[in-house]
Amino acid sequence: MSPNPLPNPNPLRGRQRTAVAAPVAAAAAMACLAGPALATNGMNMEGYGPISSGMGGVSQAVDHGTAAMAQNPATLALMTSPARLDVAVGRLGPRVSSSVPGMPTADSGGTSYWMPAIGYARKSGSLTWGLGVFAQGGMGTEYGADSFLAAGSGRPVRSELGVGRVLLPLVWQATPELAIGGSVDFVWANLDLRMAASGAQLGQMVTGGSGNLYGALPALGGASWARIDFSNSNDFTGAAKATGWAGKLGLVWRAAPEVSLGASYQFKTSLGDMKTSRTGATLSASPDAGSFTDSGRMTVVDFQWPAMAALGVAWQATPTVLVGADVKRIEWADVMKSFKMRYDSAGIGGSVSLALPQHWKNQTVTNVGVAWSANAQLTLRAGVNHADNAIPDLYVNPIFPATVEDHYTLGLGYAFTPAHELNVSYAYAPRVKVTSGGGVTITHKQHNVQLMYSARF
Repeated sequence: MSPNPLPNPNPLRGRQRTAVAAPVAAAAAMACLAGPALATNGMNMEGYGPISSGMGGVSQAVDHGTAAMAQNPATLALMTSPARLDVAVGRLGPRVSSSVPGMPTADSGGTSYWMPAIGYARKSGSLTWGLGVFAQGGMGTEYGADSFLAAGSGRPVRSELGVGRVLLPLVWQATPELAIGGSVDFVWANLDLRMAASGAQLGQMVTGGSGNLYGALPALGGASWARIDFSNSNDFTGAAKATGWAGKLGLVWRAAPEVSLGASYQFKTSLGDMKTSRTGATLSASPDAGSFTDSGRMTVVDFQWPAMAALGVAWQATPTVLVGADVKRIEWADVMKSFKMRYDSAGIGGSVSLALPQHWKNQTVTNVGVAWSANAQLTLRAGVNHADNAIPDLYVNPIFPATVEDHYTLGLGYAFTPAHELNVSYAYAPRVKVTSGGGVTITHKQHNVQLMYSARF
């Protein structure tokens, strides 16, 4: 085993930092601020908003505020007020470590990521419409320049992927029992990547090329280290960027006075290729290969967010107890077969195409939760979120360990008045330990919190 195994290229890390006219303006501003989110069902978040996440991510048939537009938009029809504004922030706290025998353990420095969100919805007769900005998900880590993952290059290794959406939902109350809805989603994606490997390992990524750069690659094969770097210092955008579109459809049906059923389908995104500026990326190699350094453009080819289908049920077991359960299928296999990049040199000329296999599996996520209204002001919640690890151990990436499986969640809601409410949730994801095909043992656990203020009017 090489002491500096090449990370599989889902080189992605997520980090989120921190009347109608006002909500619309606020949402537009949030679109500029919302950065990446460290996701937990693969790259997808385990729950959107503290009402849903406090119940283990249950969302398909329950009223959980404007976060509905990020999951099943039809549940916006369950609002009990003419209009609603939600302002939320989340803190995701991953703890990731990587190790190989005979070397110090590398701890990821990315341990606290802040994630803002905002949503507004209003009822007009049989229609409900709105606007929201939510982080969809992402992934990544950050390791020091002295870690074994730096391969002796003396520079840090990091990755940061963020995918977010501006959502425009519309819901029709077709009958007193049935609501049908959908949303049009403007999607953006950002990526930073700084990765190191031996020259031979980098060469294994090459799938083709042309010009002077491609001709120079054989000389780099013996380099003790080689690097791909494209990263900026902005907390909210990456060096490589893309935008595109997506959408979703949903329904919610009151099958009985105490029972509601919900379903939704999110379409695969249509994103353009993520690109850096003309000189926003570098390829470099160690002095034993002539200290090669070149600047150019990196293009991440055809990165897409997968389609998702979900079914759910909610049961008002007593006037004070609500029980919910969902099953979701995330089609990772369609979009995460391999991670493809193309580097176009702005220095010596030419290009090189690179790819790393991923072979992610489709993922089934089960959410179960309960909410208890202790009194008119206080609601307590709890839930479980379970999903198998979507990444085969052979291909798991030390800088992209999207391996978390179970989440255990708690939540609390407090209504100060009938119009003003605060909700909070906490999710604990126990440690998952895997060993990659390159012999890197990776551990990952999380402590996540979400907070939301809601105003009804």
